[in-house]
Amino acid sequence: MRDIIGKRNWFFAFSLALIVPGLFFILLGPLSGGKAGLQFSIDYTGGTKWEIRFKDTAVTPDQVKAVLATAGYADSIVQTTSDSYLLIRTRPIGFVPTATEAPAPTGSPAASGSPAASGSPAPSGSPAPSGSPVPSATPAPSGSPAPSATTATPAPSASAAPNGAVTRTGEIGTLATALEASLGPIESQRQLTTIGPVISGELTQQAIILVIIGSIGILLWMTFRFRDFRFGMTALAALVHDVIVVVGAFAVLGTFFGLEVDGLFVTAMLTIIGFSVHDTIVVYDRIRENRSRHAGERFSAIVNHSILQTLARSINTSLTVVFTLTALFLFGGDSIRPFILALLIGITSGTYSSIFNAAPLLTIWEEWDAGRKERATPGRPARRATA
Repeated sequence: MRDIIGKRNWFFAFSLALIVPGLFFILLGPLSGGKAGLQFSIDYTGGTKWEIRFKDTAVTPDQVKAVLATAGYADSIVQTTSDSYLLIRTRPIGFVPTATEAPAPTGSPAASGSPAASGSPAPSGSPAPSGSPVPSATPAPSGSPAPSATTATPAPSASAAPNGAVTRTGEIGTLATALEASLGPIESQRQLTTIGPVISGELTQQAIILVIIGSIGILLWMTFRFRDFRFGMTALAALVHDVIVVVGAFAVLGTFFGLEVDGLFVTAMLTIIGFSVHDTIVVYDRIRENRSRHAGERFSAIVNHSILQTLARSINTSLTVVFTLTALFLFGGDSIRPFILALLIGITSGTYSSIFNAAPLLTIWEEWDAGRKERATPGRPARRATA
C-alpha cells in the first residue's frame, strides 16, 4: 500500500518550492514601485485602455510608444494582440470634446460676429447676433436640435465613437492625429475604455472583501459539517496555499511577460476556492466514514486509506476540467486567456493541496492533540490516536 501520509514532508517541501518564489515576487511589487511583481490592469489602477489597428500592420509597439512619449505619455504600455491590433494602456485620457470643441453654454453670449461654438457658421449663413444668448431648447434652422450646453462626462466605455471608427474628439483625438502623422492611418478602433481611480479603488476593495468573506464562509461551513474546527482550519490552509500559488504565478508572469491581473481574476480566485474545497470535502468525508469503520486504528493509517480510496476520483474529476480549460486557453480569445490560465493553475493546485496538504496537516494536528492529552494525564498508559 502506498504510504502517502508517511511521505508528507516531501509533499510539504514541494509546496514550499512553489510558494516561496511566488511570495518573493508578490512582495517585490511594492518594493519596486510596481515595475516587478503583480501587474494590475486599469480595472484596479485606473487609466485608459485603447485598442487600435493601423492600416500598415507592420507598425510595432515600440514605434507607437515613441510617439506617445513625445506626446507626454512616456509611461504607456503597448502590446500586440494576435489579430494585429495594438493594445495601449496609459493614464486616463479624455475622449469628449475639449473646451475649444465644446458648444457654448446656455445663457452665455456668443462672441461678437463669431460663428457657433463648433466653429462652423449658422445654417442660415449669418452668425448669431452679438451679445444675444444662444437658446438651448430652440432647434437649429435645419431642424436639428442645438447642442446641449453641458459637456458630457467621459464614461468608462468604448462608445466615444461608432463601432470601428476612430475617436476624433478630445485628447484621445489629438493622440490619434499624432499617431497617424507618424505611422500612417489608423484602420480600426476596437476598444476605448477609461476608468477613474475612484472606480478602480472600489473594485480593489470589493475584491479583497469577496475573497475574505468566501474564506470565512468555507471555514464556518467545514467546521459545522464535520463538527471539528481542525477540519475547517486545515481546509482553509489548503485554500491559502492555492491562492498564494495562483497569485505568485501571476506575479512571476507579470514580471517577465507583462501578464496583468484584470477584473476577472477575482472571479477566477473564487472559482478556485470552491473547487479546492470540493476535493477536500471528498477526502474528509471518507476520513469521517473510515474513523467509525476502523475504530482503534492509528489516525494516520485511516487518513492514508481515505486518500487512496478517493485519489482516482479526485484526479479524474480534475482532469475533465483541465482538458476543457486547456482547449479554451489554446483556442479562446485573448481577453479570457488570463482568466483561463488562473483557473488552470488554481484547479491543478487545488487538487494537489486537497490530497497532499490538507489531509496530512489534519493528521499532524490530530496526532499532536492526542499526544498533548496523553501528556496532560500522567499515570495513564499511552494509547494510540483513535477515532
